[in-house]
Amino acid sequence: MPARDKRIDAYIANAADFAQPILKQLREIVHEGCPEVEETIKWRMPAFEYKGPFVGMAAFKQHAVFGFWKHKLVVGADRNDTAMGSFGCLKSIDDLPPRKTLVALVRKAKKLNDDGIKAVRDKTTKNKQRAAMHPELKAALAKSKKAQATFKAFPPSAQYEYVEWVAEAKGDDTRSRRVAQSVEWMAQGKRRHWKYQNC
Repeated sequence: MPARDKRIDAYIANAADFAQPILKQLREIVHEGCPEVEETIKWRMPAFEYKGPFVGMAAFKQHAVFGFWKHKLVVGADRNDTAMGSFGCLKSIDDLPPRKTLVALVRKAKKLNDDGIKAVRDKTTKNKQRAAMHPELKAALAKSKKAQATFKAFPPSAQYEYVEWVAEAKGDDTRSRRVAQSVEWMAQGKRRHWKYQNC
């Protein structure tokens, strides 16, 4: 059995109580699906490598995450946008796909690395038109001086993260929720991806 990285043992031991069983189970699943995997720490989070980047996991205050490096090729294009990773916010073991499914996905990721398949990257074009601020977000910002001040102080890239998130909403209910969440976070001086800035 490959050596376990003691830094990952420590990471799991220091994680919130709810996250420890999630991380332990994910770790075992990765080793079951790819016995040759090597453990390490990258970006201060547990990472697993096999012939290159493979999978990673992390624990935060209220959720854990687990993600495949080649997410689109392993899981598909759909991604839960409530958190980084391949399966969104994990708050208990019940939030994980069945063990058999996860092991199969790990084996699929292993085969991709065995075959030298590269990760799929979204194509970008220089002429890509940026989304305009949705009127609902504009109106909500006008009602909150704190949020408006934060938005104006942000660099353009940080502003656009919010604008794009709201613009990408497929339904009115989703857009309204995102607008409310955006204004709440900006009123607190937070960027769109603030949860991951200090991880």
